[in-house]
Amino acid sequence: MKIGILSDSHTRSDYTELVVEHLKEQGAQYLLHAGDLCIEDNLKILQNSKLVYVSVFGNNDNALFSLSNKYKIQKEPYYFKIKDIKFKMMHLPYYLTSDSDIVIFGHTHKFKCSYTNNTLFINPGEVCAREKPLIESVLLEINKNEYIISYYFKDINANNFKKEEYKYER
Repeated sequence: MKIGILSDSHTRSDYTELVVEHLKEQGAQYLLHAGDLCIEDNLKILQNSKLVYVSVFGNNDNALFSLSNKYKIQKEPYYFKIKDIKFKMMHLPYYLTSDSDIVIFGHTHKFKCSYTNNTLFINPGEVCAREKPLIESVLLEINKNEYIISYYFKDINANNFKKEEYKYER
């Protein structure tokens, strides 16, 4: 199973579309957005991806509250399952506890992954390239005995994404 993870798009729907297309090209079957979508266009990109997606409200998403019935956007922390894997997703990193198989968060604009107490923690970094000139996302591959995290990043002036890979035994 392959899951595309992104966060902190802010008003950069052009970068959000680029990241979603790239994740789909890498085989993503699901999309998870950890908040700060900021504009409806970013929700439309998720919806139009033709992939199963879910997102959570970030601290800059007040204008999107009225759209929660139209799009799959939830209050944090949001618990859900994909197949038999338990997820917890939030924007603000306030609920970083090992009460799910995978915990996804955003807000810091910094990529991070770790595996602690049988829980995988992932922050995919930022789509918006606000804190640094990088467009970032993660493709999480879940296999029977391992997690493979592919961290994708692209300089805003470069043509192609670069990749770093991290593996954890389940």
